[in-house]
Amino acid sequence: MNTNEPLTATGKSGHSLDKHLGNTLRHLRMENGLTIAEVSKRANVSRGMLSKIENGLTSPSLEKLEQLANALGVTLSRLFHDYDTPKAGAQYVPHGEGMEVVRRGTKSGHTYHLLAYDTGPKKLFEPFLISLDEDSEVFDPFEHAGTEFIYMLEGRLEYTVGDEFYILEPGDSLTFDAEQPHRPLAKLTMPIRYLAIIYYDSLDDIQAE
Repeated sequence: MNTNEPLTATGKSGHSLDKHLGNTLRHLRMENGLTIAEVSKRANVSRGMLSKIENGLTSPSLEKLEQLANALGVTLSRLFHDYDTPKAGAQYVPHGEGMEVVRRGTKSGHTYHLLAYDTGPKKLFEPFLISLDEDSEVFDPFEHAGTEFIYMLEGRLEYTVGDEFYILEPGDSLTFDAEQPHRPLAKLTMPIRYLAIIYYDSLDDIQAE
């Protein structure tokens, strides 16, 4: 392979690769506190050429890239790190379309809507929208692994954690170690809706649920 030939990208435009290399070189140069003049001298590349490379305006040869990598004290492969790496997308759940799931409180008239269906193999949190209706029963305290965060959206609710009692109104939040006994205790103003987000310390915690 002729190292003096300009690089071309496979699967993406050459412009995209040029921009990636330019951004990476600029980041490494600034991270090391070096000026364009200092790097161009070390790499034996003109300042004008280095400026064009950093701005993605030219396709450098492998030889020039190797000289620049040596000048910055990194390997040539470091310049291509994260290029063409798939980026995870966001998960959008429209209003009213959260998946209704069965939890321990379901049989007591508590409705749980899961707001994130698939968080991958390392699912360490579960966000729920919980609704209580007029017929919701009060059930025995329960505990589980993880840390739980509650954010009150609508209504007024008396909630107990351990030996403490809290009156939750819209805008109030409550965070606690979920291994403590906890439960909604009294429905003070209906309707009642709140977010409950459970964060697990490890996958073992989820599997134990």
